[in-house]
Amino acid sequence: MMRFDARRLGRQLAALGLAGLFALPVFAQGTPPLHADSGDTAWMLVASMLVLMMTIPGAALFYGGMVRAKNLLSVMMQCFAITALVTVLWVLYGYSLAFSTAGMQAGTTNWHSIIGGLDRAMLAGLTPDTRYQTVPESVFVMFQLTFAIITPALIIGAFAERMKFSAMLWFSGLWLTFVYLPMAHMVWSGPGSLLGDMGVLDFAGGTVVHINAGIAGLVACLVIGKRRGWPQTHMPPHNLGYTVIGASLLWLGWFGFNAGSAVAANGSAGMAMLVTQIAAAAAAIGWTAVEWAIHKRASVLGIASGAVAGLVAVTPAAGTCGPGGALLIGLAAGVVCFFTATRLKHRLGYDDTLDVFGVHAIAGIVGALLTGPFAAPKLGGFGTVTSPLLQLWIQAKGVGFTIVWSAVLSWAILKLVDRVVGLRVDAEQEQMGLDLAEHEERAYNLS
Repeated sequence: MMRFDARRLGRQLAALGLAGLFALPVFAQGTPPLHADSGDTAWMLVASMLVLMMTIPGAALFYGGMVRAKNLLSVMMQCFAITALVTVLWVLYGYSLAFSTAGMQAGTTNWHSIIGGLDRAMLAGLTPDTRYQTVPESVFVMFQLTFAIITPALIIGAFAERMKFSAMLWFSGLWLTFVYLPMAHMVWSGPGSLLGDMGVLDFAGGTVVHINAGIAGLVACLVIGKRRGWPQTHMPPHNLGYTVIGASLLWLGWFGFNAGSAVAANGSAGMAMLVTQIAAAAAAIGWTAVEWAIHKRASVLGIASGAVAGLVAVTPAAGTCGPGGALLIGLAAGVVCFFTATRLKHRLGYDDTLDVFGVHAIAGIVGALLTGPFAAPKLGGFGTVTSPLLQLWIQAKGVGFTIVWSAVLSWAILKLVDRVVGLRVDAEQEQMGLDLAEHEERAYNLS
């Protein structure tokens, strides 16, 4: 028969109480559920499909409508081929280099702060049961893949109608590897990432996607040179109907882009969706109002471009700004991008065919900078920013770093590709159009 030991029982109860006290902070931070949340998972599946739709068919139609008829298929082919190429590279090493956290440590700067390792190459360790936060990791892998796809696809608008298809493939693969993947890692991989530890706010890709791609586009159009005949020869869009449909698909897909970056079906996703709508509408109105005031007309291409500018600008702020901030960010982007897309390139003489720099880089910069102050609760935001001016300075450092990073590496990759395979089609092929010259197909039957 066991004897009752009051002292021993007291010690056990005390130890249990202490253990409970030490466990409280863990539960306060939110213990991960045993299983993935079905609501979050369902939303992220939809968000992934929405973002993929932004490239095919969204960007394919948006860009395709703005080029001349003889180059429609070439632009669509480039979007489609990039989707396939990036998917394969993402599996081989892309996800690992972007999101591997091996060796990372908060507050410590080393090469792991800039680029991930290869421990997740070929998606090693991925099973149906592995999770990222409250969703299966496979869903997160797919979601981030769609971002990796659309970013190099955006760049093609800058050199449309003159780059070889082979050169485009080499450039896209190398640019993804040496420019995009490190940027994604430096911003989004978590504690120990270079820009993340600096405090740079980028909810859904202002720096990683839009400034990164826009600066690469500017460098590309400078390196490859102007289209033959530009700007003396008028080169209007051949089918603005395609462009409006593409812009509409981009607008719809952007809800997956921004609201999906919450990686949950929660209030943050809901607010991100709302501010995305507000900013896009405000920018469309801002662009149209300025165009109407200057040219005494409102163009279809203008309102579509303005909406895209607003979508770009709110992307980094979507998780932290409020409705008022989104309204001002959108208006600012619409007005500024009108001038950069219609005046700046003609004044400086660079042939950015579809205004990748004028819209994506500039709106991305405007949005990334304004993310800082509008994340502050005192300015209607939902972030933890206590000093709007200090956060603006941090955002400016992040923007500056992204510009230099993308410009230098994009220039080096373009020069390498030019030396190995050549960047540009010859004069006869450019005159013929890339549809026939590169693919021996026509978009339209002229007989």
